[in-house]
Amino acid sequence: MKFSEMPYERPDLESMKRQMADLTERLKNAVDYPAAREIFLEKERFSKHISTFGTLASVRHSIDTRDAFYDGEVSFWNAAGPQLAEYDQAWTQAMLQSPFRADFTAEYGDLMFRNAEIELKTFSPEIIPELQRENDLTQEYEKLLASAQIPFEGKTYTISQITPFKTDPDDARRLAAWRAEGQWYKDNQEKLDGIYDELVHLRDEIGKKLGYEGYTTLGYYRMGRNCYTKADVEKFRAAVVKYLVPVADRIYRAQAERLGKSYPMSFADNALEFRSGNPRPCGTPDEILEQGRRFYDELSPETSEFFRTMLDRELLDVLSTEGKAGGGYCTTLGDYEVPFIFANFNGTQHDVEVVTHEAGHAFEAYCNRSRIPASYVWPSMEACEVHSMSMEFFAWPWAEGFFGADTRKFYYSHLSGALTFIPYGTMVDHFQHIVFEKPDMTPAQRHAVWHELLGVYMPWMKLDGDIPFYSEGEGWQRQHHIYSMPFYYIDYCLAQTVALQFWAKIQADRKDAWEHYMAYTMQGGSRVFTELLKNAGLDSPFDEACLRGVCEAASRWLDGFDLTGIA
Repeated sequence: MKFSEMPYERPDLESMKRQMADLTERLKNAVDYPAAREIFLEKERFSKHISTFGTLASVRHSIDTRDAFYDGEVSFWNAAGPQLAEYDQAWTQAMLQSPFRADFTAEYGDLMFRNAEIELKTFSPEIIPELQRENDLTQEYEKLLASAQIPFEGKTYTISQITPFKTDPDDARRLAAWRAEGQWYKDNQEKLDGIYDELVHLRDEIGKKLGYEGYTTLGYYRMGRNCYTKADVEKFRAAVVKYLVPVADRIYRAQAERLGKSYPMSFADNALEFRSGNPRPCGTPDEILEQGRRFYDELSPETSEFFRTMLDRELLDVLSTEGKAGGGYCTTLGDYEVPFIFANFNGTQHDVEVVTHEAGHAFEAYCNRSRIPASYVWPSMEACEVHSMSMEFFAWPWAEGFFGADTRKFYYSHLSGALTFIPYGTMVDHFQHIVFEKPDMTPAQRHAVWHELLGVYMPWMKLDGDIPFYSEGEGWQRQHHIYSMPFYYIDYCLAQTVALQFWAKIQADRKDAWEHYMAYTMQGGSRVFTELLKNAGLDSPFDEACLRGVCEAASRWLDGFDLTGIA
């Protein structure tokens, strides 16, 4: 069935509650493991069915946030989700207390119980009103960004649509685009400040209601962190400052020299990697997707079957259109056992990375689509990002079909961008820790924190106030994750460190690298992050030597890369 043909109907909330309560009672009264197992499988089918409706509503709302019907449906799910969580918690407690827990563990592994114990720490019926309000605020933020109409050169653009102008080779035009976008954020800053201020205090209150010091501990539980701690993350951040910031700094100094700019550079100048322009795809959206099909056809039989399914069943929505939510994501439609990719093509290098990055997520989900429990389809967030970021590197041998004459530019840009991203992503994480340690900070104080962290993690950025919003230390407000999924950003940095290991393996032996990738991917979410890595013969990013090693290998490659003929 194609995506457009998948039916949607709003399920009856009270009926869902009754069904979940009935399943829980039956599990408690099961007389033997076969009976308990059948009830467990029935609950799996029921949960997949309900989540499919919720996902359909969410995706279709993302595709057009102006659609009144799906706007209403998302509001329904925002209110229903926290209420259903109470019934999910009762089921989870019954599973944990089941006399057949050892039998379930023997068949399905113990990770679902470990994760269930974490999940129980994130909910209580008394926080339902706060959870509903949190959902509403996040939706308000998304709709605000999706509504952006940015005047530029006599026309108006969405945030996604103006992005190509922000890397235009013409200095004046590029700066004007940055200023135009920054001014839209400045014009809406009171709203952005208000939404986030309420979210911070709301989340702090939720944490305290659940018995925590505030939000941070709860935030880690919500992210499902099951094999590392806040102290491990702090250690990683310190290693980033020690090893990666100096490497990124050298990359930007070389860039300033190529561009004939003084260092540090403005946000607008940092965005231009080559005087002749950044690497751009050489084809239309349809041609990019066709090259994606060629890449996946030739990479492996498994990837060929996967991507052809995605195209044939219309499981990608990638064009940037009016009213469409920003960003990109991959999700799954449980009833149909297929992934779905949402993105915004805008004529930049990002378009190709959607076909590789988001499809990396989708490939993992496709490979594990039939796993039981369904929670094992996906691993934890940082583990998921390894699939996507590494898939980007596996596409290098097919880069010419995506980039044509800009292929050499792409190689340099992609690897250097992987390195320079990690300091930014780590800064996002550091910022959020400070925010939730001091929830009563004013909006101005939060901006000051970001401004200070820019000097630590991104010293190549010129903070002179010349570009509204960005060069005033306020650019964190464009980062969707900070509003919608607190503490979900260090995951990208941990994953990028692992992906750089795959890059190094690909340079040595692509066939061997793919075998490691499949060994990692086919485990699905059946193991914690560090175990997934160990089982696939990969190093943990929490080992300082890992980050140091990938920095040295990538730096050597960049230093030796021949940029002759590239202006």
